[in-house]
Amino acid sequence: MITIATYNVENLFDLKKSGFEYEEYIPNSVSQWNQKNYDIKLKNISKVIRDINPDIIALQEIESYGAFIDLKNQLKRDGLYYQYFALATAKNTTVKVGVFSKYKIIYKKEIPINATYRYRNILETKIDVDGNDIYLFTNHWKSKAGKESERIRSAKKLYERIEEIGFDKNIILLGDFNSDYEEDQKIDKNHNDTNGKTGINDVLQTKVLTLPADSITPLKGYLYNLWYDTNNDERYSYTYKKKKQALDSIIISPSILNNKNFYYNGRTIESYKAEYLMQNNQTYRWQVSKQKPHMHLGKGYSDHLPVIAKFSVMQGNGDKNMQGLYYNK
Repeated sequence: MITIATYNVENLFDLKKSGFEYEEYIPNSVSQWNQKNYDIKLKNISKVIRDINPDIIALQEIESYGAFIDLKNQLKRDGLYYQYFALATAKNTTVKVGVFSKYKIIYKKEIPINATYRYRNILETKIDVDGNDIYLFTNHWKSKAGKESERIRSAKKLYERIEEIGFDKNIILLGDFNSDYEEDQKIDKNHNDTNGKTGINDVLQTKVLTLPADSITPLKGYLYNLWYDTNNDERYSYTYKKKKQALDSIIISPSILNNKNFYYNGRTIESYKAEYLMQNNQTYRWQVSKQKPHMHLGKGYSDHLPVIAKFSVMQGNGDKNMQGLYYNK
């Protein structure tokens, strides 16, 4: 059994001034983003990942390759080693997405959404898991500061790439989609410039397969959000003003459900809610003072909870078992 996870680590910035930092992350400034607080942040995020011990983890909000490697090295010091890793570096966005893996990454490529810095590239990695090819797509879509049409743009590029690969392949989409798993039912009027259509539900086609995993009949072209495989009250990864939301998801090609060599273990999707990650019924995020100038307080973790799911794997090429799997809708 292997564990696959996604975690938005909330602004892991390095200590080199690049000019792209958020104001409170300018190194060695009045905000106290300094070596001491940087080390605490690395150790805290490392503790979370180490406690989960995922075989593959997708990460969001990494500023740079330097910060990415510093986290990798901190994990190694804490007893968790990832031989394989990839970071989306083709576009100099303020924060980036990356992957740590205990399994070999065959290749990495990036899916560009738009030339502007408003959109972060999606990271595509093909990973060899004991002879099974896994296509992993790490996402960090436009925040709720933007309209839904901006998230739809990312969703369309992602769905086009999945069509190229083929829905019969082992495909996993994960990350911070800045969308609830049922965003189409909960979309805020301030974000709705698409007549209620959403990227995660309408473009990625996750509105049809909404039963527990053991009740799903795969349909070509439709993707399955694993949040439907757990209780309603467990479907969250983020809290804002004590309101629970599921902004982070793990979404799969339903072919994985019937694959004999690589398959999802039912009822294992969950947000990782260790006691130390929660405070006053909210996520215990990295603490920055509310008054200006904003100053780092040297405690806390992230405003997101990690999301994890477990999969089973057998030796061999799972794709051989996919012929004739789909049913007509």
